[in-house]
Amino acid sequence: MWRLWRAFTHILVGLFTILLRFPRLSQEQRELRVQVWSRELLARLGIRLEVCGAATLPGPLLLVANHISWLDITALHAARFCRFVSKADVQRWPLIGLLASGVGTLFIQRESRRDAMRVVHHMADSLRAGDVLAVFPEGTTSDGLDLLPFHANLLQAAIAADAPVQPVALQFVDTRSGRRSLAPCYVGDDTLLGSVWRTVRAPGVTVRITFGEPQPAQGRERRVWAQDLRAEVLRLRGG
Repeated sequence: MWRLWRAFTHILVGLFTILLRFPRLSQEQRELRVQVWSRELLARLGIRLEVCGAATLPGPLLLVANHISWLDITALHAARFCRFVSKADVQRWPLIGLLASGVGTLFIQRESRRDAMRVVHHMADSLRAGDVLAVFPEGTTSDGLDLLPFHANLLQAAIAADAPVQPVALQFVDTRSGRRSLAPCYVGDDTLLGSVWRTVRAPGVTVRITFGEPQPAQGRERRVWAQDLRAEVLRLRGG
């Protein structure tokens, strides 16, 4: 309960920062605030951050990562700032939706092909402007034990903008044993509150983020590129 209370108060601080301070800050200052805030939230939840490999700076760049938990966005923001492309449902989550909107998240109705094309065009424009974007090409969360197929549609933005893509592997592990932890998973019949409660009760969890080497398209069609990126994320997380 103490961890939950500390996390809740920190989320409130984040909301006030976005509403009251962000309008007076430069983009660089905002990005730094988001990274520092995200690291502190992980700490208050009792989660240790471990970063392997190098985050490419600056953009244009598209990050593609596997998706396990509601914590994935916070964990990646703790490692480096990026703008996420997320399912529209997140925008309606209490508090989290406001935070996601405040840091520039692009929301997509995944069941709508027309909306997907709108987001691809918006992503391409953002990449041409030098932004760093991030997507979860599985389209939903998995248990972290295996990877779902990578959807290729959003990769079209990187092809259109001639931007490199950097594969990123996310893992949650037990801090003491180093074995994979299922505590932060948010999959299947899990509820958000149930997953949060399971996470804060875990004795020690580390989120391990491994950055691979950025890849240009090199003439690859998006579906082939998606398969190659999935294989690289599998390799980065050790299978």
